[in-house]
Amino acid sequence: MLIECAGSKVLLECGMIQGGREAFRRNAEPFPFDVQALDAVVLSHAHIDHSGRLPLLAKAGCRAPVYTHRATRDLCRIMLRDAAYLQEKDAELETRKRERSGKAPVEPLYTQADATAAVRRIRGLDYATPRTIAPGVKLTLHDAGHIIGSAIVDLELSERGNKRRVVFSGDLGHSGAPILRDPTKLDHADLVFLEGTYGDREHRTWQATWDELAGVFDEAAESGGNILIPAFAVGRTQELLHVFKENFDAWRLARWQFFVDSPMAIAATEVYARHWYLHDDRAGGAAQPFQMRNLRFTQTPQQSQALNDIRSGAVIIAGSGMCTGGRIRHHLKHNLWRDNCHVMIVGFQAQGTLGRRLVDGADEVKLWGEPIRVAAKVHTIGGLSAHADQRELVAWYRNFRGGPRVVLVHGEPGALAGLASALGAPTTIAEPGQSFSP
Repeated sequence: MLIECAGSKVLLECGMIQGGREAFRRNAEPFPFDVQALDAVVLSHAHIDHSGRLPLLAKAGCRAPVYTHRATRDLCRIMLRDAAYLQEKDAELETRKRERSGKAPVEPLYTQADATAAVRRIRGLDYATPRTIAPGVKLTLHDAGHIIGSAIVDLELSERGNKRRVVFSGDLGHSGAPILRDPTKLDHADLVFLEGTYGDREHRTWQATWDELAGVFDEAAESGGNILIPAFAVGRTQELLHVFKENFDAWRLARWQFFVDSPMAIAATEVYARHWYLHDDRAGGAAQPFQMRNLRFTQTPQQSQALNDIRSGAVIIAGSGMCTGGRIRHHLKHNLWRDNCHVMIVGFQAQGTLGRRLVDGADEVKLWGEPIRVAAKVHTIGGLSAHADQRELVAWYRNFRGGPRVVLVHGEPGALAGLASALGAPTTIAEPGQSFSP
């Protein structure tokens, strides 16, 4: 989103469009504004669908500072360089295929050098600390409770003696989630941009989720196999580790060996620990909420490969969260065909992904062209969401005095339509290219 006020131009978010070849084409298109005219960029949080095209801005010549929370800055150092590495590897593989048929090579969307240039422009801020980032634009970040460092973006806009407050929710967290605080409630805005990822549904209770997790551990222990957990490296992995530690005795978790088999998840866990002051009081402050005596972090490929020799008693947490890449695919290859294996699905699985096929009950999947029989039991844990549900989104909006206009973003059409009907307020569902004046 591009904000224009008093001659200033401020970009809010610069994320990767996700969804296959069409998304790649859209990501590669030139930005529909003058990149070099930007005075500032504001980033709500580090997830790639919000930050992933920052390296493209740098590649296009943008020299504006990027303002975000300091924990988000630390996560971006990890995530943007990893995204660039994947872009380079994908381009390398595609080029090899094209060379064999006499076609021209392809270039990566951006490189690790572009990512490094983008990270150098990031300026870390604290919550609840106003900062003038351009003439007429004052920024305040508030805790969004989605992942560590995630922020609600509060902008005070001033032009010709007139002042307006525009609030962008960012991605709002699920109240009561492990580790993080609940989203901050604000009471004044002239215009609100509200996310609607789960705008048409409500999550199950946390207690029901904990009971379901405990049941999987008991059932898997009786089977005598391993538990595989495809998990997002940032946010979901750290939540799981904290929940496992908190329920270590009640769920008899000493009978398992836990492995975090993802270099990015390991690095992200270090960021979560470093910014312990952002944790909810229930997470124990600086007491390292992720440590268990039977937890191992497997960093190297050799350490990861050694896990394939374990036939029972291992809980392996690995990316990617939708099984589209990463080390989890190797573990699935070595375990899916075992009838004593259990796969714990703990996050959203998009259509067309391997994770979604497992959730939908596939009897067979292919990994690197090899058919693998699915004999493992797949458990879908539905309550571990990092997003607020409809009830929470409505409650957060209704804290604003006077029922300001609201623009719905960040959601599938059905979810946004459901949220619009529930809000009971003047509501617009955003479309690309629309303009709004507060």
